[in-house]
Amino acid sequence: MGRLILVFLLALSLQVNAQRPTIKNGLESFVKANTIYPTYSLENCIQGNIEVAFKVNKEGKITYAGVTRGIGADLDAEALRLIKLTSGKWTVPTGYDTTFLIRTPMKFSLQDYGCEQVNPGSIGLAIKQYNDDMVSLSKIANFYRNVEQGTENFIEEEKIIALKKDMGIDDDFIAKKISIAEKKISQGDLQSACEDFKFVKYMGSTKADKLLAKYCK
Repeated sequence: MGRLILVFLLALSLQVNAQRPTIKNGLESFVKANTIYPTYSLENCIQGNIEVAFKVNKEGKITYAGVTRGIGADLDAEALRLIKLTSGKWTVPTGYDTTFLIRTPMKFSLQDYGCEQVNPGSIGLAIKQYNDDMVSLSKIANFYRNVEQGTENFIEEEKIIALKKDMGIDDDFIAKKISIAEKKISQGDLQSACEDFKFVKYMGSTKADKLLAKYCK
């Protein structure tokens, strides 16, 4: 079994000597306990540094979060999800200026997954392929959204089915997506889980419909 190594550095854009917001057991511990390494990045040995910036209000909730320096694959979304998952878990000192932006560099690294000898060039190609795939996935999703609304021209359906086959969107792919979403539910992350269930729906599958009805009303 491979190991996921996360090096987490926290840099706050605060005034000198200002007291910082804190989270129980530290942010690094929280991230290590809750990371669900995304499938595409895991399968293609994509790893590296991602910076997320966010703000915390007086109640310890995240009011803004965005990736300020990403890799360009699904690992970016996981880094952002993890920061959003901390919402409500921060202890904020009295007088803290909630307009300050917290910048959080996160390093995701894979060990014992056979990634040690992977050529960096091939990882770059995998990242490019990921972004190309996003265009194709958007095309598929738009087709099934239009089907739902009763506005799709079914002449295109054979092309969409062929595209899904080329991209490996089969029962195993759908099952992995649902499994990841269920892990997110166990973390209390309904928003991200529901996005995954909707993704399954708009890949033309009904396998997440019951879960959508249960969790995503």
